Parts: sequence; C-alpha cells; structure tokens
Amino acid sequence: MFTINTLIARIGVVCAVVAITGCSSTPTYPPAPDRVAGSDWNYKLGPGDSVNVFVWRNPEVSGSFPIRPDGKMTMNLIEDLQASGKTPSQLARDIEKALSKYIQEPIATVIVGGGIGPYNQQIRILGEAGTPQALGYREGMSLVDVMISVGGLTDFADGNKAYISRIMEDGKRVQLGVRIEDLIRDGDSTANVEIRPGDVLVIPESLF
Repeated sequence: MFTINTLIARIGVVCAVVAITGCSSTPTYPPAPDRVAGSDWNYKLGPGDSVNVFVWRNPEVSGSFPIRPDGKMTMNLIEDLQASGKTPSQLARDIEKALSKYIQEPIATVIVGGGIGPYNQQIRILGEAGTPQALGYREGMSLVDVMISVGGLTDFADGNKAYISRIMEDGKRVQLGVRIEDLIRDGDSTANVEIRPGDVLVIPESLF
C-alpha cells in the first residue's frame, strides 16, 4: 500500500536518475560527415527569384523579371512561362523557343538577379537559433556559414544535441547529429560539417 512518503521517495529516485543520465528519451543521431561525396550541383531558380533576360539584338523584349509564387514568370511577349526548378541555361532555352514564334532565331541569356532558389534546395534552420530562417544554398557551404547567417545560438539552445535532417540519394530522409556548441563556443573545427541543398537544421531547447 502506497503512502505519501513512499511516493515522494520514488519520485526522488526518478529525478536522481534523470539528473545523472540526462534526458534518456532524447534521440541520438549518427554524426554528420565532415564532407559529402561530391555530386554535381547547379543553381535552380525558385519563387521570389529575379532574373535578368537579355535577348541579343532585341532590347524591347529584354529586361528584369520576377518569378511569381506559382513558379512562373511573365516577360515581354511571353506569359506564364515555367521558371521554378530550372537552371538559368534551361530557362534561356525555353525563352528562345517561346520567342521563336515572333523573332527569327532568338538568342537569350538569363542572369540570376537575386533570390534563394527553390524550396527543395533551401537550407532551413529551426529552433533555438538567433534568427531561424530559410537560406539559399551556396556551393561549399558549411555549418559555420549557416550559424553566422542566423546569428548563432540562443541562451536556451542545446547546440550539441542539434541535428541535420537530410534527404539522401535514395530519397530517404535521415537525421545526422552536429555539435554546434563545440563549434562556435569552443572553436572545435572538427565540428564544422558540410551542408547540402535541402538540409533542415534543428536546434533543440536545453532541458536544464
């Protein structure tokens, strides 16, 4: 038969175990690799990007044009052209094809004016970062680059229990542990890992 003292004693034991072992229910993840096997990466356009289109000898159809939230763009003589998910070169070829109805053998060049690319290539930072946000991926991007962009950790972050959610080549999403506190507070360069397009960095709150 339980008494109040027995219940208090059992609660004390549980608390002591938690204090010694930490939060045992917190998931642990395999460490993220320092470098990822090389794969060809080309910047792809996304909603919110702005592109400068130059059509040789046809300045009247050239100009700067935004990509709409639906992933399409409208430019002189062309309406609702799909742009999101394409490289600038692919979009240039599509523009040439569309303009060929009006211009003989058009030659188009597309230059990215600004933006962060399509959603599936953006880097998302969630949780206890200074300014959680989505970032455009840049070739050679590392964890320290991401942390500089988001202003480091908050005072409540458990940076060494953070993880990256990454889609692998087989299409499966895995969780890989990272040591952000060791990296930015202790200067441990071995904790700096490569970031890949589409990574989601999750920084949990410390329980203690």
